[in-house]
Amino acid sequence: MMILVFVLCAYLLGSISFAVIISRFFALPDPRTYGSHNPGATNVLRSGNKWAAILTLLGDAAKGWLAVWLAQHFEPQAGNSLLVVAVALAVFLGHLFPVFLHFKGGKGVATALGVLLALNAWLGLAVLATWILVAIVSRLSSLAAVLAAASAPIFAMALALPSEYVLAVVGMSLFLIWRHRGNIKNLLAGTESRIGKKGAHHSE
Repeated sequence: MMILVFVLCAYLLGSISFAVIISRFFALPDPRTYGSHNPGATNVLRSGNKWAAILTLLGDAAKGWLAVWLAQHFEPQAGNSLLVVAVALAVFLGHLFPVFLHFKGGKGVATALGVLLALNAWLGLAVLATWILVAIVSRLSSLAAVLAAASAPIFAMALALPSEYVLAVVGMSLFLIWRHRGNIKNLLAGTESRIGKKGAHHSE
């Protein structure tokens, strides 16, 4: 019963859209009405307000970290990795399919990062470093997200994390890549827009 309560709370926490909340706070258009129509930090950046995008990124990452941290510190049995994994997936899926936005959420990159940082700080930092490196070199946020997602399970196994954690990371990575399928199509066609520039396609 306790696991169900934790999972439900994690899902509801993940369903909170900081892209929408922050945009309203800054009196910006709803991110679901322009660009990629995706309620995420990258699309909020298209509004021209960098602070709004940064706060969206931090908020989405924080909710992923907080949910897992709470599960780790308030679980009924110490070392109950099943609860931690269930909460990690619940908060992540809450962001992707938020009940408050009719199950149409963001891509999940920032929330996944928060989850990874809570599961293992070195894992989260390694994935973040991968994203930053690819983003700097390519100026393509979507390519950075896909490659960072693909690298996450490799880092998790290299760090010898519990098998349950590795499986959770694999699951999130697959979801992240699937959510970027439109971006991948644009990347292959050479039409994906770069960071800070307007392109023919906006899927991120």
